[in-house]
Amino acid sequence: MKTTALPFSHLAQRAGRPLAALVTAAAMSFTAVAAHAATEMPPIPEVQGDVVEGDGNDYNLKFNIGLTQSSAQYRGLEYFKKIVEARSDGHITVEMFHSAQLGDDLQSVSALQAGTLEMTAPSTSPMVSMFPQFAVFDLPFLFPQPEDADRVLDGEIGQQMLEEASSKGLVAIGWAENGYRQLTDSTVAVSEPSDLEGLKIRTMQNPIHLDIWRTLGANPTPMSFAELFTALEQNVVDGQENPWNTIKSSRFNEVQQYATETNHVYTPFITLVSERFWNRLPESYQGLLREAAGDMGDYEREVSRSMSDQIKQDLADSGMEITTLTPEQVSVFQETLEPVYAQWRDKIGGDLIDRIRSAAEQQ
Repeated sequence: MKTTALPFSHLAQRAGRPLAALVTAAAMSFTAVAAHAATEMPPIPEVQGDVVEGDGNDYNLKFNIGLTQSSAQYRGLEYFKKIVEARSDGHITVEMFHSAQLGDDLQSVSALQAGTLEMTAPSTSPMVSMFPQFAVFDLPFLFPQPEDADRVLDGEIGQQMLEEASSKGLVAIGWAENGYRQLTDSTVAVSEPSDLEGLKIRTMQNPIHLDIWRTLGANPTPMSFAELFTALEQNVVDGQENPWNTIKSSRFNEVQQYATETNHVYTPFITLVSERFWNRLPESYQGLLREAAGDMGDYEREVSRSMSDQIKQDLADSGMEITTLTPEQVSVFQETLEPVYAQWRDKIGGDLIDRIRSAAEQQ
């Protein structure tokens, strides 16, 4: 029996759907599959630990984050929900909100203080106005390797910083990872500070970041992120710095030939609970949230680093020339940037800086 292939437009009409709608749906489906293939995540672990006895009451916990469902942060939040609901035997339910649905980082923190939101996990950078010591995480090359950050944040220093941040209506219970910022440019493969001489590098409007690039000999140029792609395309600026995920999702590789894995600034996430909500919980459930936050942070870091490695490889496969700095090259950058540490030492706290640098250098 002979069959005749119907034109796609005819199939669309038969299905009762406009052609444009089917084309759009197909394109979105392909894009989603491609994105998933490019950033495959480690599986969510099984929950470990016994059921925690509470006080017989039920609690609802809204957890809002700024990043999207495709982020490592949201994946970590899925694990947190799984742990808390399983180990409370359903007495604590976790509602997850992504993409700043309930507000950005600062708005979420304010909601915690007001008691209208139970949990959030902002980057440390926007928290500097509340906790000036968090500016230490904007210092350059503080953590040359991710394991250095883990050692500090999971150790005595990190615990002390959590205790200091447990004030002003907040309870800080754990760390996770926003990750490293990397450099891209359209002019030269950067492997030493002299390569940056005179380059216009777009930065955030952050005084430490401006000092970093100025000290390296570049011309730091703050501008809106929304304007950045066009500025790169038209050579208004020569380069920019952002995490690998942002570089790829913003298609900077289409207008930037070179990238350098500098890891020049590492930013943590800090897991926060509303003090009002915290004080309503029995001590056993407070302990459960702390344990779950620790497990979430460990897993989220694993996901974050896995995704970064995949995305870096995707960018290289797309034709981007990527330079990975050796430890010796990192040392040259660190030495060049010592004046930045001297300038900010008194503002941040010299003792804290020294303790972190010492702990980060331990092997």
